[in-house]
Amino acid sequence: MKQSILMGLVGGQRAFTPLAVVAVAAARGELRRDHGAPRLIGHPLVAGGLTLLAAAEMAGDKMASAPDRVVPPGLAARFVTSALAGAALAPRQRRWAAAAAGGTAALAASYVGWRARLKAMERSGQSATGFIEDAAVLGAAAYVLRQKP
Repeated sequence: MKQSILMGLVGGQRAFTPLAVVAVAAARGELRRDHGAPRLIGHPLVAGGLTLLAAAEMAGDKMASAPDRVVPPGLAARFVTSALAGAALAPRQRRWAAAAAGGTAALAASYVGWRARLKAMERSGQSATGFIEDAAVLGAAAYVLRQKP
């Protein structure tokens, strides 16, 4: 459950990164044997598509027209993708609780990350803070994925 919550915290910053990282791990056979992910998530085309969506989200985040992460569609996306990632990181019999934990953590982290990013943008601008946040998100997602359950 700890992994699911931590991945949800990552999902609060970028909606598609947690699910993309988990899908790539599933496609490589790196998830726990009794994982709670749908079988489809491990298909190479799904993993590739989610990776492209994550990259597009990161690129779009640097644009002045990018919406805040706390708008309702952004929060919904973060909840759903983090819930799926959270379920995938938990044993099958705990997937629903892990999904709820991951999605809820993403919602809470969205607000914290949004406030921190706004503060950082006052000093360093949108693009610079976005690149730093991207690096932190990718590093954190990789770290969470490598944790032992």
